[in-house]
Amino acid sequence: MRMKKMLFLWMILPLMGFAAGDRFPDGTPISKWFSEVQPVDVATLGERFVVTDYGVQQDSTLLQTARLQAVIDRAAERGGVVVIPRGVFLSGALFFKQGTHLHLEEGAVLKGSDDVADFPIVDTRIEGQSVKYFAALVNADRVRGFTISGKGAIDGNGLRYWRAFWLRRQWNRKCTNMDEQRPRLVYISHAEDVQIEGVTLRNSPFWTCHIYRSERVKVVGVTLFAPAKPVKAPSSDALDLDVCRDVLVKGCYLSVNDDAVALKGGKGPWADQDPNNGSNERIIIEDCTFGFCHSCLTCGSESIHNRNVILRRIRVDEANRLLWLKMRPDTPQNYEYITVEDIRGNVGSFLYIRPWTQFFDLKDRKDPPMSYGDHITMRRCEIDCKTFFNVRPAEDQYRLSNFRFEDLTIRAEQPACDRSQIEGFTWQRVKVNGD
Repeated sequence: MRMKKMLFLWMILPLMGFAAGDRFPDGTPISKWFSEVQPVDVATLGERFVVTDYGVQQDSTLLQTARLQAVIDRAAERGGVVVIPRGVFLSGALFFKQGTHLHLEEGAVLKGSDDVADFPIVDTRIEGQSVKYFAALVNADRVRGFTISGKGAIDGNGLRYWRAFWLRRQWNRKCTNMDEQRPRLVYISHAEDVQIEGVTLRNSPFWTCHIYRSERVKVVGVTLFAPAKPVKAPSSDALDLDVCRDVLVKGCYLSVNDDAVALKGGKGPWADQDPNNGSNERIIIEDCTFGFCHSCLTCGSESIHNRNVILRRIRVDEANRLLWLKMRPDTPQNYEYITVEDIRGNVGSFLYIRPWTQFFDLKDRKDPPMSYGDHITMRRCEIDCKTFFNVRPAEDQYRLSNFRFEDLTIRAEQPACDRSQIEGFTWQRVKVNGD
């Protein structure tokens, strides 16, 4: 029922959400592209390549990577849609190419292998670095017009990876996310005009959906899920946007054991000089529901510049934080022109800004870089929370300026707010615990 409701909302809300004059936080107009949300029409995408017509078997225990890849390669030669029918199909890494699409019919499950050896080492992007690492289950590089659609699921089969990660953490508290080798679920890179629609992305061993250096991406009516119990799915970010421009996330349900939407783009003392890194710009997340997560919207921890970001018309339940600015003392960062508006529900912290020192490394840089948070607006929100204003100043590391709180109704266990921590902090019609 929840999925049907979300799909209905994203079909009708374009008529409601983009009134004439709708603008990004810095005042630039929002283009019509963001309101033109059309369902994927598989019939218009070319020939259908139903995988069971090419020797792929409905068997949840039989690894069929090579057969599935052969169908993808055939589709690439002629142009068309790789169709996963009802049933469970076990696979390692798959690589989609220009001219191909992926469609999962209702009841279809593309299930990832729980053996990392089934995911080759490739040139990829992970944790703010361009390195060699394991491929994802579904990979698409340098594609234009690529789609993932349908009512089926891509399941990362992550339980074995999660258990191995926590066991390793018991042995070595300093082990990083990449030390316990595990694949992501979906990785799309250097792409344009992408749409992910309707599917369920669940149980990823690592990040759920990672999009790198891509433009004009729509994620619509998608469920992104990884559990927080009984076994926590570590670092299972729902959606990582990494050096992306013009992204719409609409009508989705996100609940994972890490950040829901994380804006990334590079890390390190000279991250802003690395051509592999860059900004996230013109990002809209709207009409979504957030379940448990570490944060609904997070800047960082591998991020150098985010501009013109909108989180709006959101229902949230059990998120630890609504907006989180992770301030790395070893990375130059600039988070600017971010608006959070029309939010209802409950969170741990309404606004959370603190130094982020996990795996801190200045290398041989002598002058720690300065970072900034500027032109942040939070308005028209009705929120129950534990902590209203969870901000720690660090004047030698970052500067916060031009924040605006407007039309807020907050019920908080810890209602205090030290407005002196932010230069140019404007309040209008803010009610905290009735005052």
